[in-house]
Amino acid sequence: MSCSDMNRREFVGLTTAGIAGGVLGFGAPTSANSSIQEWNPEKPLIATGKKLSVQPVLMYRIPQRRHATSWKSWGGVQTEQAAVEEAKRISQELTSLSAGADFPFEILPVAKVKTVEQALQVHKKNYDVIVVYPATGSGDLLRACFAKEKDRDTIIFARHRSGPVYYWYEALSVRYLATDNGPQQNNAANHGGLHVDDVVIDDGQELLWRLRALYGIKNFIGARIVALGGPWGKYSPEAPDVARKKYKIEIIGVGYDIAAPRIKSIAKDRNLISKAEQWANKYLSLPNTTLMTDKKFIINTFLLYYAFKKLMLEHNASAFTIKSCMSEILPIAQTTPCLTLSLLNDEGLLAFCESDFVVIPSGILLHYISGKPVFLHNSTFPHHAMVTCAHCSAPRRMDGTRYEPARIMSHYESEYGAAPKVEIPKGQEVTFIDPEYSTGRWLGFKGIVKSNPYYEICRSQQDVEIQGDWKKLISEVRDSHWMMSYGDYLKELGYASRKIGIKWVNISEA
Repeated sequence: MSCSDMNRREFVGLTTAGIAGGVLGFGAPTSANSSIQEWNPEKPLIATGKKLSVQPVLMYRIPQRRHATSWKSWGGVQTEQAAVEEAKRISQELTSLSAGADFPFEILPVAKVKTVEQALQVHKKNYDVIVVYPATGSGDLLRACFAKEKDRDTIIFARHRSGPVYYWYEALSVRYLATDNGPQQNNAANHGGLHVDDVVIDDGQELLWRLRALYGIKNFIGARIVALGGPWGKYSPEAPDVARKKYKIEIIGVGYDIAAPRIKSIAKDRNLISKAEQWANKYLSLPNTTLMTDKKFIINTFLLYYAFKKLMLEHNASAFTIKSCMSEILPIAQTTPCLTLSLLNDEGLLAFCESDFVVIPSGILLHYISGKPVFLHNSTFPHHAMVTCAHCSAPRRMDGTRYEPARIMSHYESEYGAAPKVEIPKGQEVTFIDPEYSTGRWLGFKGIVKSNPYYEICRSQQDVEIQGDWKKLISEVRDSHWMMSYGDYLKELGYASRKIGIKWVNISEA
C-alpha cells in the first residue's frame, strides 16, 4: 500500500501513550551486531498523543404523577425505560463519532444519575472530559454533574430534534454558564467554569471539534521537547520561562558538547552509513522528488536524523528543536539540519528549527489539534491581502498522508547542505498562528495558497492570500515566526485558547 492509499483513520490508529523505542523506530543501541530499524516513508504517521477519555452522563429524574397539578417538567425522558433507551442512544452516537474521528478518544460507559450523590460518585472515575446529557432534573443536580477537578472539562449536550427533547434545552442560561463578559483567569491548571461555548445542541460534529480541541490541550500541556543548543525566544528572552510556567512544557536542553561527539561517532559507523545511503536512495526515489544539491548531504541528513531521534528517545520526548542551526551544527554534521527536521515532521513527530519558544508552543498545540505536521516559517509584511511564508525545513507530508512535490536544494543562506523546496498545492486552505511574543496573545487566521514562487529567500515559499480582515494584520505583524497547518482549525484553537488562558484573536472571523 502506498502513502497516498492510506486514510486518516489508519494513521491515527497507531496512537501510543508516549514515546518508546518502537515508536521512534529504534530499539537497543546500534552496533555492528544489532539490527537497525528501517526508515520507511510508507509507514503511517506516528501519533504520539495520549487518547482523550470521555465520560458521558445522562442526567434525569422520574416524576411522580399527582392529581390535578403540574407534576412533570419538559422532556422526553420521564421513565426508567426511556432513560435506558436514551443511554443506549448516547452510547451508539458517541461510538459512531469516535469511529469516524481523526484523533483518538475512548468512550466510558454512560453513567445514569438521578441524585447529587450519584453525580458525585461519577467524579471518582478517571476521565478527561465529562459530557452531560441533561434530559431532566434540578439545577443542583446539573451543577453536581460538572467536572470538579479544575483541569478537567465539561461539555453539555442537549437535545432539541436529535432525540427526545430535553428540559435543559429550555432551562440552560447564563445563570449556570460563564460568558466572556466576566473575569477570565484560566490557565493550564484551571480551565475555568462551564462556559456558553461548552454547550452543544443536537450536533455531533459540534461536539467532535470541541473534543478535538480538548485532546489538543491534553497533549500540549506538559509536552516534552529536546532543545539542542538550548532554548531562546526571538525578541522575547523570557519565552522559554513562559513556556515552562504557563504551559508546563518540559524543555530538555542538550549542549553541543554532549551532542557533537555522538554525531561524529554516528558518522563513522559503517553500518549506519550503509543504511543512510539506502535511506537516501529511497527518499530520492519518492515521486516528484528532484535532487539539486550534492547527494552526500542527503546521506549526512539521515545520519543526523538518527542522532536526533536517539536524543528524543533518550529523553522520552516527542518533540525536538535546534538552536544555532546555521552555525554550530554544520561543521559537526557536514550538512544543514533542514531536511532532517522535515523528515521527523513527516513521520508524525514534532521538529522545529531555531529553538524559538515564542512560536514553538503554538506549533505543539496546532499539531495535536490538527493531527498533522506543522510548518514553522518566517512571514512578510502583508499587502493586498497577500503574505509570503518561507523557511528551509518545511514538511512534505502536510496533509498527513501524501508527500508533496519537492526539490532538494542547498540551504539558502549558506548554499550548503540539504533543504526541501516543498510545493504546496494551489488552492490549499491553511491555518496560521501568529503569537504576540510571550504576552499570551495569539492571532489566528486562514489563508489560501496562491503560488510557490522562486524568490531569493528560504527554499520552501508560498504566496498566500489572507482570508479575513488582512488590513488588521498590518498593525499586528511582527518580525517573528508563524506556524502553519493544512485545513481550518480556528474554532478548535479559539476554544482551547480560552480554556488555558491564551487571548485569542481571530482575524478571519466575520
